[in-house]
Amino acid sequence: MSSEPHTILVFSHRDDVRESIITAIGRRPAADIGRVNYIEAAQVSDVLAEMDAGTVDLAILDGEAQPTGGMGVSRQLNSELAQCPPIVVTVLRKDDRWLATWSKADAVLVHPLDPVTAAETVADILRARKLPTATGAGGRGAAT
Repeated sequence: MSSEPHTILVFSHRDDVRESIITAIGRRPAADIGRVNYIEAAQVSDVLAEMDAGTVDLAILDGEAQPTGGMGVSRQLNSELAQCPPIVVTVLRKDDRWLATWSKADAVLVHPLDPVTAAETVADILRARKLPTATGAGGRGAAT
């Protein structure tokens, strides 16, 4: 188990959406992951600053955020950052999951978030993130 808590960035222009994401995942998504800390961002500029700082282990972006949605931000981050942390995009409709392919997101969660699915998704991504660090694979594992 990791002794250092993981840092998860949660982006949405709406407080209630950020709260629902954090509540669904919880402070400890899995026993072997340990505790997580959250950074909340309401603006894209905050997301970019946090991601540039290099302290984020995982970003969860609201695909419905206004004026710039999480899918566009995901694509931008994946294109601009050499070592982009994994990104999860949340959407309102299951039919929008295909957009995650375009946005280069590592996973998609559909609102209303199921706490078990959300926590498992985050835990799986954080576990996988530990594996490729020594391989020099550009910080990205194989997409599933």
